[in-house]
Amino acid sequence: MFSSLGLNWRLVRAALGFIGVILLAANARIALAQGAPPLLTNDPGTPGAENWEINLGTMPVITDATTQVQVPQFDINYGVGEKIQLTFEVPVVWQSAAAQPNATGWSNIYAGLKWRFLDHGDKGWNVSTFPQFEFGGTPAAVRTGIAIPGTRLLMPVEVEHALGPIGVDVEGGYYFPLSADAREERILGFAFGHFFTPKFQAVGEIYDDKVMAAPLHSTTFDAGGTYVFHKGLQLLFMAGRSFNGNASGQPEFLAYLGVRIMLERNGLALHSEE
Repeated sequence: MFSSLGLNWRLVRAALGFIGVILLAANARIALAQGAPPLLTNDPGTPGAENWEINLGTMPVITDATTQVQVPQFDINYGVGEKIQLTFEVPVVWQSAAAQPNATGWSNIYAGLKWRFLDHGDKGWNVSTFPQFEFGGTPAAVRTGIAIPGTRLLMPVEVEHALGPIGVDVEGGYYFPLSADAREERILGFAFGHFFTPKFQAVGEIYDDKVMAAPLHSTTFDAGGTYVFHKGLQLLFMAGRSFNGNASGQPEFLAYLGVRIMLERNGLALHSEE
């Protein structure tokens, strides 16, 4: 969500080429796409009853004037039944900006509940809604730019379906301001994934973010993957940039590197391989 969009068709062709490589891998098994993290787009997946999914990662975003690094980013999820997930997310942000001293602090807190109200398994349609409250940052964090002011309600819908060997997720959502200093915002994500081996899944996405009544708008693409060391321990990674990354304020580089820890029996044990 930065300056107005101008498409760089060389980068568009590169992103489409990446999609094409995945589509050629039709001999591998069908698998649904993996939502955030490492991606920005969420999917309808939930951890399962009495299971924890804890994602710990670092996420740098570099523009022409600012470098922000979420280190670490805490994304904690708990399964209430098979179709409901409670979520708490907050990053610690380190920022280096032109003509400003470096700043470090907590960014905005997200707390929400995901409900997968349509559940047809790996080969059918899965649909969820994922309302989340985003709480305004502290005055110091807002002043330095590592958080935004105001409380908002994000109301998104996630749709997931397999197209042959490719899992596809689409998410659309809108931020509704709950305080006078908050801003309206629209998000739209398209993500896809494919398991090349039982342990390695390639993922990618195109993500559009627009702040309403403001010139803040970005469309980014990224690619990455997940590697399963164990069902309870996975490596997550991705890298990308804006389609117009040389424009003022657009992300010239963004990435994610982290681990996913899956716990069962209310956190008493690492998720078993069974």
